[in-house]
Amino acid sequence: MNLYLMRHADAGVSRDNPVLDAKRGLVKEGKQQCMLMGAVLVGLRAQIDVVISSPLKRARQTAQFVATEIGVETPILNSPALAADADYAAFQQLLSEHNNREGVLVVGHNPNLHQFLARLLSGNGNGHHALQGGGCIRLRKGAIARIDLARRPAQLQWLIDPRLAGTVYTSLTKSSRPKTSRK
Repeated sequence: MNLYLMRHADAGVSRDNPVLDAKRGLVKEGKQQCMLMGAVLVGLRAQIDVVISSPLKRARQTAQFVATEIGVETPILNSPALAADADYAAFQQLLSEHNNREGVLVVGHNPNLHQFLARLLSGNGNGHHALQGGGCIRLRKGAIARIDLARRPAQLQWLIDPRLAGTVYTSLTKSSRPKTSRK
């Protein structure tokens, strides 16, 4: 299975009140990040069978915008295993429930997403986000990582964040040839 692990897009400033924070939706830039990252998935020909989201509004919106952009017509599933306070055991259970799928897109939150990713890649169960050898993984808002779970330990195929995607998109839309006049 290919797992596409995505952090929710930009939802502005977090709120101190957890009830209000759970209802925080995407800001304009976050919606643009979703469209861009959806276009990236289309451009990379990502085969996604199911989209699963954290129950929080910003993650659900991210999942919906990206699913629409990539043409996924099945309903988006919500799972507490992707909530901001979820643990790795619940995440593993979620993955095992969908291990018959070719491609699964999950949308959640940091810090647990980068911890889950590091644990998948390192094969360790210590709960830290550091990789063996001392490295760590950073998932910016709107970033997507593709992980091949058929390998043991899992293998990171790529990780793209909206800043990189925007830079590449901008450079590709500009002509690489200098303009010359013909006479």
